[in-house]
Amino acid sequence: MNANPNVAQVASLVSDASRAAILTVLLDGRYHPASELAYMAKIKPQTASFHLSKMVAANLVTVEEQGRHRYYGIRNQEVAQILETLLSITPPVEIRSLNQATEHEAIRQARTCYDHLAGSLGIQLTNSLLNAGVISETENQFTVTEKGEEFFKAFQIDLEQVKRKRRSFTHRCLDWSERRHHLAGALGHALLERLLELNWIQRLPRTRAITITPEGKKGLKETFQIDME
Repeated sequence: MNANPNVAQVASLVSDASRAAILTVLLDGRYHPASELAYMAKIKPQTASFHLSKMVAANLVTVEEQGRHRYYGIRNQEVAQILETLLSITPPVEIRSLNQATEHEAIRQARTCYDHLAGSLGIQLTNSLLNAGVISETENQFTVTEKGEEFFKAFQIDLEQVKRKRRSFTHRCLDWSERRHHLAGALGHALLERLLELNWIQRLPRTRAITITPEGKKGLKETFQIDME
């Protein structure tokens, strides 16, 4: 059997260091202009535009135009999931500066994984939901229990509305820094959005790391028994 040449094409795109850096930035789930991606990947804007055009053509990245401006983002959850899986088997990054160490630690503690929570916070939230019997775990996914239906209703997450989205409901996503599974899918996204709405967490510019607010530390401890002090 001959290997699918399209697989080799995608693999070659991801294997380039500059393109891998751009894709890692885009795992924050937001759309970025080429100039910003160039700055964060430490390459020239023209180089970033060249790489982005290749990844758009390969359906790894999507582009939205607003007037004369173009914004790029990961095409979908499936692409993000593959990238996160690759990150889980890559060698650790060599830390060469205090700033790099600080950013790396922030990303390990709490970050966005495309459109849901990851890092230590993502794992602790998932474990809290499991330990409380809000969700149960199977080989391929999580399942919301009867107790969980009441919990999410009280937490003002409409499960019926979440289930209507055209995507996996409670996907298990392998966390590259924690090497364990966290809650992803439509419910993982809804949980992220609810925590942002409550101002328990806040996005940070130019990074996937998120910050936990003082009211968030209090809310996480009271609701999920998570101590992020």
